[in-house]
Amino acid sequence: MPTDPRAVLTRPAPEPDRTVAYGDHPDQVADLRRPTGGGPARPLVIVVHGGFWRVEYDRRHTGPLAAALAASGYPVAQLEYRRVGQPGGGWPGTLTDVLAGVAALPRLAAEAMPDQMTGSAPILVGHSAGGQLAMYAAATAPAPVGGVLALAPVADLAEAYRRDLGPGAVAALLGGGPERFPDRYAAADPRMLVPMPTRTVVVHGSEDLQVPAAMSRDFVTSASAAGSDISLVELSECEHFGLIDPESAAWPSVVAALRSLHDDH
Repeated sequence: MPTDPRAVLTRPAPEPDRTVAYGDHPDQVADLRRPTGGGPARPLVIVVHGGFWRVEYDRRHTGPLAAALAASGYPVAQLEYRRVGQPGGGWPGTLTDVLAGVAALPRLAAEAMPDQMTGSAPILVGHSAGGQLAMYAAATAPAPVGGVLALAPVADLAEAYRRDLGPGAVAALLGGGPERFPDRYAAADPRMLVPMPTRTVVVHGSEDLQVPAAMSRDFVTSASAAGSDISLVELSECEHFGLIDPESAAWPSVVAALRSLHDDH
């Protein structure tokens, strides 16, 4: 029988090397992993997990991805943030947490792993709702971001609201629809934040049932027309969760996309 693609969400992963706090709330933390495997020093990767911004999904489901990236030579920080369904989650806490974490993690990682930091700006890797958060952070964060790898991102919040992706998820994050809260959509929706200020690679599986690949196609077309340095890698026979599964056929393409964000810089 074929493997359940969701199995990666609960697959055990090695414990992180250290957990650091960027705020006072128990979820304002990040798990750090030291790079292994040798090779040239690589930039810090900040992983922003998905789960439609809901408290039921936390950073632990990106453990296999983070461990695999560390084994590929990257220092990794798995960012946690307050989510919908807990005090402080949703608008604006979920978004401000990600901004605060992205701003603080280069310093926190350098203090924890001083021999592993290159001093270059971090690369954000966001999956699904985490892809939206990563692109939002890159467009909004006061500290520089070296690049964004958006894996099956919710790249158009207004369209995701209209399609009712993750039933009710966008309304729960922002409090309602774009007609009711146009200012919130203007601030948070990647579609409204183009041109992207940093190089961005979007990877999406053509068989994605959670976030349609057409959303990434439309977003990349729009962002490129607006002057963004952005590209799309669409993978055939790939669904939503394969992009964060180091055991999937899609994984080599994910790693290649990540390397393309820094190898020629």
